Parts: sequence; structure tokens; C-alpha cells
Amino acid sequence: MSGNDIIGALLLASADLVAVVQPDSIKAGRLPDDTPLPALLVRTVSVIERHPLKRSGWERTTARISVAVRAANYLQQEQVIGLVRACCAGRTGNIGGGTRVSILTAGLGPDVNGPGDTFEQTQDFRVSFDAPV
Repeated sequence: MSGNDIIGALLLASADLVAVVQPDSIKAGRLPDDTPLPALLVRTVSVIERHPLKRSGWERTTARISVAVRAANYLQQEQVIGLVRACCAGRTGNIGGGTRVSILTAGLGPDVNGPGDTFEQTQDFRVSFDAPV
């Protein structure tokens, strides 16, 4: 289980989001060149594991997860960024295989030119969860 798994589960469970972004266009790692737009790429930026002094059987992990939105135009990019934020930000509980999950926004990336004359921007999240050790 990872921060990617947690964010991916929320993205795929959002009816509003999958009405705009096909589930097959939500990927981890990398987007194939022929992925239909709009598309989402979920990647881990960094991971911090807190090791307790006393063994509790759990380890608190905080991951910075980036969701890149690739769209056909700027308006579509903004719409999808809003949907991504709405389904992930401020969520808590047991989510996507994670225990005691907490998700906060962690910044919006710059507008960039994506491959093949697409529009791209990232929304980052800080995903904290407990994992068994």
C-alpha cells in the first residue's frame, strides 16, 4: 500500500471525475502517448517514514503525491484540477487500503506545455497513513 494507491482509489471512486476522465486514462508511473485526454498521472514525489522508538506494530508514513492533469485545452485542465481537488483534499479515514489516512493539499504546480501540444498542470497532496511494520 502506498500514497499512490490511496489517491488512485479516491480518483477512481469519484463519479464526478470518471464522468470526465475515463478510468483507463488514470495511471500511475507514466502515461502512454496514446492515452485519451483528459488523463491523470499519479506519481510519488517523496516519502517520509517515521520510526517510533517503541515498537507499536505500526509506522506512520507521509507521502507527497503529485497528480498531473493532461488535457486538450486550458479550460478542461482547470475543470479536471478542480475535480481532483474535490475528491481528494481533506479526506480522512481508512481509504484505499490505508489505515488512519489523512490527505491535505500540498501545492499546485505551474501550467506547462505537455507532450503533443497538450496542457498540463499538477496538484500535489500530502498523504499520511499508518502501515504495519
